[in-house]
Amino acid sequence: MSFFPLKDSFGTVQLTVIHSDHSSLLPPLSDVPVESTVLIEGTVQLRPPEARRPGPTGEIDVQVDNFTVLNPASTSLPFVPSNLHNLANEDLRAKYRYLDLRRTALSNNIKKRSDVAHIVRNILHEQGFIEVETPVLLRSSPEGAREFLVPTRCSSNIETKGAESSHDPLFYALQQSPQQPKQLLVCSGAVDRYYQIAKCFRDEDGRKDRQPEFTQIDMEMAFVSWGDHHIPVTAGPDVWRIGGQEVRDVVETLIRSIWQKVEGVELPKPFRVMTYYEAMTRFGSDKPDTRFGLEIINLHDLLPGTDPDSKDIVECILVRKSEDAKFIKTSRSCEDIPGAEHVSLNDSNRHSWLLNSKLTVSVLQELSVDDQSTINEALRVRSGDDVWISTRSRSPQGGSTTLGRTRIRLFDLARAQGAFQVTDENHFLWITEFPLFTRADEDKDFLSKGRWSSSHHPFTAPMWEDIEAMYRGDVEKVRGQHYDLVLNGVEIGGGSVRVHDAAMQDYIFREVLQLNEQEKAPFTQLLHALQCGAPPHGGIALGFDRIMAIICNAQSIRDVIAFPKTSTGTDLLFRSPAAVGKDILSLYGIQPCS
Repeated sequence: MSFFPLKDSFGTVQLTVIHSDHSSLLPPLSDVPVESTVLIEGTVQLRPPEARRPGPTGEIDVQVDNFTVLNPASTSLPFVPSNLHNLANEDLRAKYRYLDLRRTALSNNIKKRSDVAHIVRNILHEQGFIEVETPVLLRSSPEGAREFLVPTRCSSNIETKGAESSHDPLFYALQQSPQQPKQLLVCSGAVDRYYQIAKCFRDEDGRKDRQPEFTQIDMEMAFVSWGDHHIPVTAGPDVWRIGGQEVRDVVETLIRSIWQKVEGVELPKPFRVMTYYEAMTRFGSDKPDTRFGLEIINLHDLLPGTDPDSKDIVECILVRKSEDAKFIKTSRSCEDIPGAEHVSLNDSNRHSWLLNSKLTVSVLQELSVDDQSTINEALRVRSGDDVWISTRSRSPQGGSTTLGRTRIRLFDLARAQGAFQVTDENHFLWITEFPLFTRADEDKDFLSKGRWSSSHHPFTAPMWEDIEAMYRGDVEKVRGQHYDLVLNGVEIGGGSVRVHDAAMQDYIFREVLQLNEQEKAPFTQLLHALQCGAPPHGGIALGFDRIMAIICNAQSIRDVIAFPKTSTGTDLLFRSPAAVGKDILSLYGIQPCS
């Protein structure tokens, strides 16, 4: 008797071949090349109880009576996807993605992605949302990210004004997101609740959780609130002070349904809420991973007599030998991190570690021995502890601080070394009250050119408490009604309450972002729609690829996309992007550089 595995899209079943006079008349099944397509005729047999395996085909064997080779595979395949013990490198597998997709792990991810998309459509349909397809070919606009431009042979420029000449080539821009179309839908009054599973495009550097084309679960709702005016400013943590509570409720219902139906996990309700300021000061990140400690401590405010309004502060991460034993060995062996100072405390330096710091001398210029003692007493430092020290501006800026990056570095190293086992619990967290405008986003510098840029996008509404500050010109003090959904340190969604007042939107364009008329032109239709009685509205986009990567426990979003790009944005399967001949370019009025 011989045994062979037979795999299809549903799983693998074991074939049994009993050698007899009759079967000897057939060519041997062992002569069929691996990965060939075959038609098997035989008898399904129940396996003995002790030999049964989990899965749809684990309880049966098929005893082969006859077989037909429908299409033999080449004997010189670039790699054998069924050989998991000798897996080809990522680039080779990307080049032959149609072979790589035969791996059970990838095919299961694709099926699970389809299941989740089905759940999303069902839940949103039940919630009264209407699925609407919006244009992919739009106009280039300064919304934030770099765009992909698409040349067209169309020669008539619909602009009656502007710098373009009729002989200049014209371009579409692939949508960064359906932002304007979905807002215009809601402004029209035809659709109160919109959604689509939308393809989006951004010309950004590739990362493990980002590629040039990606998919998002896109939503927009009319008549969302602008925040509860009765919540006091001094309200404690975990309070949703901004508008968009209706969006939050829909998203949490959707996420809980996905996790319950796909993972069998009941998520808590509601999800935690944290302000941007708290996230940056406690964790040094606007998408904090709250599955572990190592929280950041503000040393500046522990000292009596320091200026509470000082521009810069000193902060630290204290890795305690007694309480953080899983991280202490990692901390001691961690390489230097730019912008951070690392001190391993012992009896000789325990009373002078901050006094001797070269990094903090410019901020704590008159630090005394008594001040050092005050810090030691407040922190309860002991010999054997590790301290990471850094400075930053008192008002948090950007997406992470030096110690925020240090914290994640220690976490990643501890996991890699096997010193820390992360919890299986899902830590969902809303981050709210972001600065509405920023000068600390390097990705937007190419557009802002030293001006203020929108932290989210230029259509995000200010918090009602900060509207007067915006009109006064105190731009850096204005918080936005912007909310991000974070899971285990990964941003899986972001949205906002929109500006629905045309005058306010125009003020933001002209006075804050300082857009010129050419830069404002792509938004003309939105401004006019707001003047036509648009309702208050808001929405969100959930990163479908990132959500699936987390659910599938995949190392990269490329493992949950059927035909992904590489980390550099190239496609090894279709060999794109590729050069185009001069004769083709000339049709679009484009002259290549010599």
